[in-house]
Amino acid sequence: MSSTSHWRPLAGVDFVRLRDARMQAYYAAQWLARAARGYLPPQPDDGHTNLGWDNEFDGFTTHTFPDGTRLGLRIRDLTLALLENGRVTQSFPLNGRSEAETRAWLGELMQARRLSPAALDTPLPYALPPHALAQGARYDTADLAEPLCELAAWYANGFCALGAIMKRLVARGLPAPEVRCWPHHFDLDCLTSVANGATGAAPTMGAGFSPGDQYYEEPYFYISLYPRPEAAALPGLPELGHWHMEDFLAALAPASRIVALKDRQTETEAFLHSATDEILKILSGGAARTAN
Repeated sequence: MSSTSHWRPLAGVDFVRLRDARMQAYYAAQWLARAARGYLPPQPDDGHTNLGWDNEFDGFTTHTFPDGTRLGLRIRDLTLALLENGRVTQSFPLNGRSEAETRAWLGELMQARRLSPAALDTPLPYALPPHALAQGARYDTADLAEPLCELAAWYANGFCALGAIMKRLVARGLPAPEVRCWPHHFDLDCLTSVANGATGAAPTMGAGFSPGDQYYEEPYFYISLYPRPEAAALPGLPELGHWHMEDFLAALAPASRIVALKDRQTETEAFLHSATDEILKILSGGAARTAN
């Protein structure tokens, strides 16, 4: 790993304020998911709805639409934008806007591009967590400038760290995917099959980043594995992380420990690469089997 930092600075914003920013950004990102679901060819794994990160734009973007454009969400100020050849040609700041007003703007935008606005109204195949926006409230980013910038930094760093892991996996000949954000959970998750010569489905390893969820009210990185091995097969982890056991098994590094590090990028990526190596040993060696 290079000693040159490619991570953005992290201010250590209070996690309660970061959650407020995350929830509004989560709702806003669903407009990208709705547009992708309405205007892109469906894929069995819902991959047509996942999102990329554009560092220059400072936000998420959809896959390319048939006319060559992409829809984006700039995180630092929650602005929807149409991107053509990498440039923003139309934009819609969400501050002070309701979901109904956002739908109206996006519908007009798509209609002008000869796409049916009605496609935006197809229900999402998952339920969104309760939020005032669903009851007609307006986006309010005026007091969230700092946590939104922090959220953008976490995502940018997440793409950076996971991208390094995916490159190493590809170099090992594993089918590591591109790093993408999945709007259902608003997380970055890269699932890699690990063949071990056993019969049945190949074991899998997931490398990911979450901005916070029902498990942790703070961002975290993780390296997960499936099937779940016997507890005795799990190696010890550095102080930065711990084994998460509820619902999924993963070596997990929470933001509260990451922000206390002297060299956040180097030490976090070292943890992730070490966990990846250990988990690959477990999976490829056939040690992974369903625990009782």
